[in-house]
Formats: sequence, C-alpha cells, structure tokens
Amino acid sequence: MTTSKKTVRTCANGHSYRKSTDCPTCPICEQERQPATGFLSLLSAPARRALEHNGITSLEQLASYSEKEILKFHGMGPASMPKLRTALKEKGLSFKNE
Repeated sequence: MTTSKKTVRTCANGHSYRKSTDCPTCPICEQERQPATGFLSLLSAPARRALEHNGITSLEQLASYSEKEILKFHGMGPASMPKLRTALKEKGLSFKNE
C-alpha cells in the first residue's frame, strides 16, 4: 500500500493545512465559505464552486441552463443534479429544455 506524502501549506488567509495534491484550495477557507442556507448549501464544495465560477448564485440563474450545460461545468457531477432539481421544483422552476 502506498502512502501519499502531504505537504504543509499556508493559504492567503494564514490557515495552515496539509495536502497531498496540487489543489490550491484551502479546506479551512472552504468550510468557512459554506453557506448555511439556500440551494448552494446542499452541494459539495466542488459543485458549489462550479456554479459560483459560472456566475450562478440564484435558482433563477440556474433555471436558465439545461442539465447538460450544468453537467459540463468542471466540478459538477450527476450526484448534485437531484438536489438541484428539487430546489428548482420547490420554487416552481425547472432546468431549461435542451
């Protein structure tokens, strides 16, 4: 069994953390950024960042995309889609038709 070597890093906010990959994301900052409410709070950090990176911060903005378009975003996977569908449905919205 191989073990990955973790390196100690410090983010711009001064948090020290260990990572074994080249991913620059600070897990402490990500945890602090996790919304407490709203549809973005239901998603994993990569899925949330994928939407935010593409300017989607409201359900109305999300409804202007098709499911295929959302799944093309880096960090967005099929496991997030049921959560997004439910959140849209609760507001009387849905994904754009293909």
